[in-house]
Amino acid sequence: MTAAAAARQILTRLHDVMASRIHAQAKLDRVVEIIGETLNSEVCSIYLLRDGMLELFATRGLNQSAVHVTRMAIGEGLTGTLAQNMETLNLAEAKAHPDFQYRPETGEEKFHSFAGVPIVYRERVIGALNVQHVEPRRYEDVEIEALQTTAMVLSELIANAGLADDEEVLGRSAAQTGPETIEGLTLVQGLARGQAVFHQPRVTIDQVVAEDVEAERQRVYRAFDKMRDQIDHLASQAEFGAGGEHVEVIQTYKMFAYDEGWSRRINEAIDSGLTAEAAIERVQQRTRMRMREIDDPLLADRMHDLEDLSNRLLRIVSGQLGTAATQGLRRDTILIARNLGPAELLEYDRRRLKGVVLEEGSLTAHVVIVARAMGIPVIGRARAIRGMLRDGDEVLLDADRGIVTLRPSQSMLDAFEGRFAKSREKQAAYAELRDVEPFTRCGTRIQVMMNAGLRDDVAALALTGADGIGLFRTEFQFLVSATLPQRERQTRLYRDVLEAAGDKPVVFRTVDIGGDKAVPYLQSDSSIHDENPAMGWRALRLSLEREGLLKSQARALLEAASGRSLYVMFPMVSEPWEFDEAKAVFDEQLAYLRKLKRVLPEAIHYGAMLEVPALAEVLDQLVGRVSFLSVGTNDLTQFLFAADRANPKLAARYDWMSPAILRFLRRIPQSLTGYDIDLGVCGEMGGRRMEALALLGLGYRRLSITPAAVGPIKELIRKVDLSEITKAMTDWLANPPDDMRAAVNQWASERDIDLE
Repeated sequence: MTAAAAARQILTRLHDVMASRIHAQAKLDRVVEIIGETLNSEVCSIYLLRDGMLELFATRGLNQSAVHVTRMAIGEGLTGTLAQNMETLNLAEAKAHPDFQYRPETGEEKFHSFAGVPIVYRERVIGALNVQHVEPRRYEDVEIEALQTTAMVLSELIANAGLADDEEVLGRSAAQTGPETIEGLTLVQGLARGQAVFHQPRVTIDQVVAEDVEAERQRVYRAFDKMRDQIDHLASQAEFGAGGEHVEVIQTYKMFAYDEGWSRRINEAIDSGLTAEAAIERVQQRTRMRMREIDDPLLADRMHDLEDLSNRLLRIVSGQLGTAATQGLRRDTILIARNLGPAELLEYDRRRLKGVVLEEGSLTAHVVIVARAMGIPVIGRARAIRGMLRDGDEVLLDADRGIVTLRPSQSMLDAFEGRFAKSREKQAAYAELRDVEPFTRCGTRIQVMMNAGLRDDVAALALTGADGIGLFRTEFQFLVSATLPQRERQTRLYRDVLEAAGDKPVVFRTVDIGGDKAVPYLQSDSSIHDENPAMGWRALRLSLEREGLLKSQARALLEAASGRSLYVMFPMVSEPWEFDEAKAVFDEQLAYLRKLKRVLPEAIHYGAMLEVPALAEVLDQLVGRVSFLSVGTNDLTQFLFAADRANPKLAARYDWMSPAILRFLRRIPQSLTGYDIDLGVCGEMGGRRMEALALLGLGYRRLSITPAAVGPIKELIRKVDLSEITKAMTDWLANPPDDMRAAVNQWASERDIDLE
């Protein structure tokens, strides 16, 4: 029996039960019998969430005396665990699971196998549907599919009968009126104030079981056609920053809209007896469960795009059209959403949309790329925020610190407005330094460059007065694409960047993907699994193995820089031979273009990133090979301390002002004394005022930092005497103080240097 057939058989019988006049408890008693008989399962039980506890409400196979007696907390036992994680469990031996708890009153000791699915209503777990068997066995996929579909139908019955906790008990009380502060993850920096507007009015599904399967199928087909027309229109109407990476995001998003696998899964759900709306929601639930199991943030983001499309399709097929965007924003708005797709963000009026807060979201999400191009601050990972707000509540968004303030008091508003005003004043002061060259008090010119990764980022060169782009991350184009970017697309991007930069230098870092920046179209041998992906098969290691990848990029860079100076930097070089092999690829492509009599770059400067500590031990072997060297402080720090920066327990544990990292960083310029190698730092460390001061004292004269940090660092440089800070750093590293930060702060304050 197929999954659709099993589910259809159950749904057909459930339809009669739900239409009957018997009371809700009797209906549930009949439901467990139907499921047990159809799946030939000895036990079928329904647990419902009551007063915050999961209560056994109906059972076939367990002791009837346990009904309304057996209760467990969310997270307790197998049922509590699947409810907490909103995941399916399928166990051949239930007692072997670490969360198994024996409840003697149920009489379940003789049953070995266990399968359970959460009962979800409006994205919240309201119960669980379990089956058990005496014989140890895993349930077949068709049985699990049937259970999941049945659980969805049950959710409507349970919610309509008022059997489980309602939304207020589940934590969605609308009575919250006082101020509240939530911490999240900064996705796009900035400050914003506005009134909360929920992105998506909830689509209510009135009918779950289909009367006419073929009619439902035709409704879905028509909805798909309409949705695809909408996406095509959006793709052609994206008016901001023509040609940016956000355009590639929309193309990837468009690919999902035409994905046949997705439409096939919805059709299969309709075959099981669900209405068009219920089938879309069923597939969407499955997607959400898969997202919880995905560790790869890039693949999870692709799943978010699919969910965005599911929401759009559900609104079309149900006739409940419109998001807050289509209804129009009438006031300064902070948009609140669980997640948001790039196409949906494009629909909003940018004059009114001041900021976005997401319950989910990540730095690599497609919507973040679009928001950055639109200049809209975004905070993600603001857990459960939709349950803490009402439409129209005042919201303060501090995306510099990753803080959202709900319903602020007048004193909070005053403080925020003061900070907003101060921020504008500082920005104005920094803007005045745009055309001022950053000389120290002792007359030394420091190069202050900026990091970039998008075509649109280059505009910040003129706004900040940076000396150039010290790090252009070419991998962004690879990360947002559904397939490997063609050479012509790469060439067009690099040429556009060079033209936008004018006579200022741009250092292109060759692609740094793989490891913790995985892309689905460049997977390594499936038998190889990186337990520490940040230290694994990535960056130059991947490029040298996939030689076609580096050849294509080399050719694109060389052609884009025809008649100009080209700066190429190889990431994650561990030993000199890796640099030699990478440069040989460029030499080969250069010879090929010369043979074709193409216009070549007027000069090519090759450099390496020092982020693997091993390279510091062989710098003397790079002399004569590289013209510049950039220390990548982000990766260098995690490698030096064996601390994954993505691990929240470790991310803040190892300080850049630690004597260990500072001593290591001092060795690098000392070992290059007398050699003609331009040395700099590219990384977050150089963009922080205290850390930048320390780097100047260690001998670094070139910093490549975020555009927002250029003004503050230029202002700092003009207050520093290099001989003074060099002597201070030498003394501190010879005899480290107990608190390095306090010592540096005191030194700076004595010289009227603000390090905040």
